[in-house]
Amino acid sequence: MGRESGHSNCRFEFKLSAAFSLVILLGVVSLLADVATEGARSITGLYLTMLGASTIVVSTVTGLSELIGYGLRVVFGWMADKLGHYWLPMFIGYSINLVAVPALALAGDWAAAVCLIMIEQVGRAMRSPARDAILSYAGRNVGQGWAYGIRAALSSVGGMIGPVVIVAVMLLGGDYRVGFEVLLIPALMAVVILAHLWRANPRPHEINSHEIQMDHLPNENKNKLPRLFWIYVLAGAFIAAGYADFPLITLHIGAFTQISDGWVPVMYAIIMASNGLSALIFGRSYDKIGLLPLLIVSIVVPIFVPLVLSSNSTLIIIGMLLYGMGFGAQGSVMRAIVADMSPNCRRASAFGFYNAAFGISWFVGSVTMGMLYEMSIPAMILLSMGLQFSAVPILIHVMRELSSVPHTQKGEVTAEA
Repeated sequence: MGRESGHSNCRFEFKLSAAFSLVILLGVVSLLADVATEGARSITGLYLTMLGASTIVVSTVTGLSELIGYGLRVVFGWMADKLGHYWLPMFIGYSINLVAVPALALAGDWAAAVCLIMIEQVGRAMRSPARDAILSYAGRNVGQGWAYGIRAALSSVGGMIGPVVIVAVMLLGGDYRVGFEVLLIPALMAVVILAHLWRANPRPHEINSHEIQMDHLPNENKNKLPRLFWIYVLAGAFIAAGYADFPLITLHIGAFTQISDGWVPVMYAIIMASNGLSALIFGRSYDKIGLLPLLIVSIVVPIFVPLVLSSNSTLIIIGMLLYGMGFGAQGSVMRAIVADMSPNCRRASAFGFYNAAFGISWFVGSVTMGMLYEMSIPAMILLSMGLQFSAVPILIHVMRELSSVPHTQKGEVTAEA
């Protein structure tokens, strides 16, 4: 009996180790990919202008590319579940990043550059739902909140390193084209590590040997996304619609404060640092006590809006910390909840729908707040905070519903779809 128990413990420890390794390495892939993506994004606007694009073209391309990148996640999430294969769309998506970002250095005019920017967003849309689905399998052993928190934290590190790499290239005498070429290195490293992960874990669902999953509400088809999931998506949409864009915040800081433009990257770094640390803390807390951390964050974080739109530098810094804290919760707890509420056969679809709703709401909210900012800053602040606070009663309802749903111990999953 003791020997059998020992073998069982060894198998569990191996599965746990394999799951944690998968989480860490997927986080490293995100870090490297974000070095390339965020590094490119930090100079895309200026590069398009250099190639002859107007301000209207730059702003339209920025918004439209994000909209496409989020909207297509529904399609690619559904395709991944339908095919029952998550590694392939991930590999293609990251490979597109490998090609599209460095290829910007070869763009002869702004139209060609715009095409490459759009292609890169298609790659991001293709890989995101599949990646989150794979991460959810490992998360059943290490903790969903912890898994998504680690990935979000490493991704934020990549988001900080990318612009720094571009600045270093410029200081060493390079130009925009050289910057894009240098970003080939992290993009290639991401694809190489991903290929290793694919070979080492061809069936990631098999890591999921000790799955604890919430039973869906009574009378619901367990192969479909539950009603509560769509209610939760609505809460996420409200939060996204009310979140002010960083460019709008920097515009206000430049116009109404004495803070120089040179401090803007420092503020962005503060946001990313707060994002990464918060993702780890809130993700771990979710595994311990459930949705309560997200509820607290949703009540506290909206206060960042009047703080970052003030003229006091101390209040602005505090606002930036809260702003990053919100990002941390979005990247860890909110994704972990999606994983916990979705059946295995619809996991990528769930992330596709959630991310699409979040991204489209963010786009619509950003455009609306940008227009309202020109007319009345107080009105824009009220709209932003009001939209975010609207998510609180919905999250309370979701928390109550989930607290009444039993958890069941399940055996090893036998199929991805």
